[in-house]
Amino acid sequence: MWGQKNAYLFSYFINDSKDGLHLAYSNDGLKWTALNNGKSFLTPQVGKDKLMRDPSICEAPDGTFHMVWTSSWTDRIIGYASSKDLIHWSEQRAIPVMMHEPGAHNCWAPELFYDKPSKTFYIFWATTLPGRHKEIPTSESEKGLNHRIYYVTTKDFREFSETKMFFNPDFSVIDAAILKDKNGELLMVVKNENSNPPEKNLRITTCSKIEDGFPIEVSAPITGKYWAEGPAPLLVGNDVYVYFDKYREHKYGAVRSKDRQNWEDISDLVTFPKGTRHGTAFKVKKSVLKKLKSYQSE
Repeated sequence: MWGQKNAYLFSYFINDSKDGLHLAYSNDGLKWTALNNGKSFLTPQVGKDKLMRDPSICEAPDGTFHMVWTSSWTDRIIGYASSKDLIHWSEQRAIPVMMHEPGAHNCWAPELFYDKPSKTFYIFWATTLPGRHKEIPTSESEKGLNHRIYYVTTKDFREFSETKMFFNPDFSVIDAAILKDKNGELLMVVKNENSNPPEKNLRITTCSKIEDGFPIEVSAPITGKYWAEGPAPLLVGNDVYVYFDKYREHKYGAVRSKDRQNWEDISDLVTFPKGTRHGTAFKVKKSVLKKLKSYQSE
């Protein structure tokens, strides 16, 4: 467990995500309590639909919190903003990650990961590019959707690398999230989005260096027979916790593991604010949480 200097935060959205960013905190990784009386910290201003789905937050070494999010169901951009305290935010910007691909259907669930050795941020997300990848059997409701994970890198959120493929398995994949575990290995959790027959479960893959890429051979499902999405991995003590949205049941669940091989379903042990949807779990200094707990928006 983290010492007295640290706590855990969870960024998420509720309902249709138009009211923006919500935050919850936890001291043990199990009980999560809404901050700001459950009200939004930031209202979305960019994108076709001005949504703020799937908010992913990552703290830089200088203490700046960077956030990206899904701005629309059909955008070719993702939203971006930064903050020093998670309360006061910069002007929101659109990062044009797929504007060079006119046929791109979407940019879903962008995630941030800071690679300390290279001092570089990786931004990765799911996009469907029709005809670009191996076709898979899909249900009628998901016809035409066949996602893969793409990425850009940046050091300053002003200049970005060219968009490239990040993860290209033999299934439709969304909701990738990366965690550096206690051994220094990188663990990536992804959702198998195949719909015919439906998978809708979470898998993992691991590597030592992010620039080497993740093996496309993934684990067996780490979640159960329910449909799960929006994985949020977090290191709690020596255990890897993965929180996820049981979106058909309208509630949140979790699994945990000490060895990344054997996973225990602890959905009955975790509690989240009502209506919590896909977000990110991350640790912060207790001083950051103290300011958040005393803040109340109008």
